[in-house]
Amino acid sequence: MKGATSSLNISNKPSLHQKEYLHLAIPLIISGISTPILGAVDTAVVGRIPDPASIGGVAIGALIFNTMYWLLGFLRVSTSGFTSQAQGSNNDKETILSLLRPMIIAIIVGMIFIILQYPILQISLKVIGASESVTSYAATYFKVRIWGAPFILLSYVMIGWLMGLGKVKLSLAMQIVMNLLNIILDLVFVLGFNMGVSGVAYATLIAEISAIMFGAYLIFKVNKVRLSQIKLSMLLESEPLLKMLHVNRDLFLRTVCLLTMTGIFTSKGASMGEVTLAANAIILQIHYIMAYLFGGFANASSILVGRSIGGNNQFLYKRAFFLSGQWGFIAAIGLSLVIIFFGDIVISLFTIIPDVRETASELLVWMIIFPFVGFWGLQLEGIFSGATEAKSIRNSIVFALLVFLIAIWLLAPYQNTGLWLAFVIFSASRSFFLSLFIPNLTRSRFR
Repeated sequence: MKGATSSLNISNKPSLHQKEYLHLAIPLIISGISTPILGAVDTAVVGRIPDPASIGGVAIGALIFNTMYWLLGFLRVSTSGFTSQAQGSNNDKETILSLLRPMIIAIIVGMIFIILQYPILQISLKVIGASESVTSYAATYFKVRIWGAPFILLSYVMIGWLMGLGKVKLSLAMQIVMNLLNIILDLVFVLGFNMGVSGVAYATLIAEISAIMFGAYLIFKVNKVRLSQIKLSMLLESEPLLKMLHVNRDLFLRTVCLLTMTGIFTSKGASMGEVTLAANAIILQIHYIMAYLFGGFANASSILVGRSIGGNNQFLYKRAFFLSGQWGFIAAIGLSLVIIFFGDIVISLFTIIPDVRETASELLVWMIIFPFVGFWGLQLEGIFSGATEAKSIRNSIVFALLVFLIAIWLLAPYQNTGLWLAFVIFSASRSFFLSLFIPNLTRSRFR
């Protein structure tokens, strides 16, 4: 396709060098970390307000949206996998269809979220059980951002499609537009116009809508001719449609397990007071940035694995495993060192409240440990997603959730320390259990 990066031809090469892998991974890393940066910027700007309840309110509001959107995270993951496989087999028609099919799902589900916004908000706030002041801020945030639901889900599909093609610069451009606009509007609405939490929500909503309009313009302008050749009957072909639905079902269940863990974690933290809730929210934001940074390498490996399977290239498949593990471990070392030497500075960017800063600083040790226990599971999820082998991802996360539930029950007397230890145990279990499925993946894809 016109405008594709050089990574599109990687699968045809006899070797894959470190520089080529990084050339693909680095833009994906930048693109990936821009997702949690939206939440981090919101938290940091609200942190300028001398009220811990406002930080907690934005954290709770963001959790509700993360729950909703992460449940549909398969739209990006599966789209990337199917697109990279179609591209690897040089199937131009299926490449376009791998964009259009999930777009329909994104629009329908986004509209359902808007229609059901009131019960979603009420049930979510009741389950989390935060204080009245935190709940009030969370409701304000939610009622504004909910109108962006169809747009953010469409952006998942578009970004997944661009990543599957290897057009990482275009996917990065969408993320840059979203984040720059969000930062500017956050500062204007909150610090300039004193709009508080509602200003943060409006800033994020406008940024989300603007990014999807920008991405749609780029994609449909370049692919106008190919799109005109697609008929409704092609979209409804049973075999590829059922395969997409099966993969998405397993990825959906995987996300349910992840969000169950996150919801329990946040709810337990909320019961320990507003300061603990705010401190946990800041540390979780740091964790999300780390996870999405690892996700950049995982996405690069996902693209390569998808191409290797589409083109029946076992060397590329094995090379993706090696480079993913190598660079994931290097990133884990680097991230831990950053926290060791600059952790307090990072926290100071999020809040000016002394009690929250002190509590968050005490929790930084968990972000030194997390990269080492969590990176391999995150890398493997990218690899298995590129192979569209979602059943193994689902099963491994179910096992990890069971371990987390046992750990959080046993460690309950240790309060927040026990909560974070259970989180680290969950991350390690996620890596361990998914590793067990690697031999079966290789056998099934390269008989």
